[in-house]
Amino acid sequence: MNIELDLITACINRERKAEYELYRMTYSYLMSICFRYTNSREQAEEMLNVGFLKILRNLKKYRTEIPFKTWIRKVMINVLIDEYRKEKKHHEHIEYVREYAETNDFSEESSMMMKMNVEEIHALIMQLPPMSQKVFNLYVIDGFSHKEIGAMLNMSEGTSKWHLNFSRNKLKGLITKLILPLSIAS
Repeated sequence: MNIELDLITACINRERKAEYELYRMTYSYLMSICFRYTNSREQAEEMLNVGFLKILRNLKKYRTEIPFKTWIRKVMINVLIDEYRKEKKHHEHIEYVREYAETNDFSEESSMMMKMNVEEIHALIMQLPPMSQKVFNLYVIDGFSHKEIGAMLNMSEGTSKWHLNFSRNKLKGLITKLILPLSIAS
C-alpha cells in the first residue's frame, strides 16, 4: 500500500473523491484487521467504517515520519478495543488470574496448523472467549507486548499472559481434536 502525501492532503481538505480513493486503497488491509477482532462480516464492516471515519477525522495528526500503514493500523486497533470496552460493560465479568507460565509445546499441532488455511485458523480463534481472543490477536498477530496489551485492555501484564496461555492451550486442544480423526484414519 503506497499512499501519496497529496492524497492525504486532499483528504485533510475534505475532498470527497480523495476520501473515497483512500477508502478504496485501504479497505482490504483495514478489513483484515477488523475480521480478527469481530464475530461477523457485518460487524467487521461496521467497525471498518467507524475506524475509517476516525482516520479521516485525525489525518491532521498524522506525522509523515511514521509509515501510513502503521498509523492507520494503530487507529483501527484502538477503535476495535474501544468498541470492545463498550461491549464489555454488557457482558459478565471475567475473573483474572495473576501469573501463568507461557508454553511452547506445540510440535504436532504446529505442523497441523501449517496445513490449515486462513479461514480454518480464523474459525478456531473465533472459538476462544472474547477477552482471550483479543489478547491472542494483539500478541500473536499484531505483535503488541503484554505491557501494551495490559494498558489497552485495562489489565495487568500477568493477566494478559494468562489469557495468551489459555488461548494457546485451548487452540492446542481444538487442533488435537482435528488431528485425532486424521491419525485414526491413517
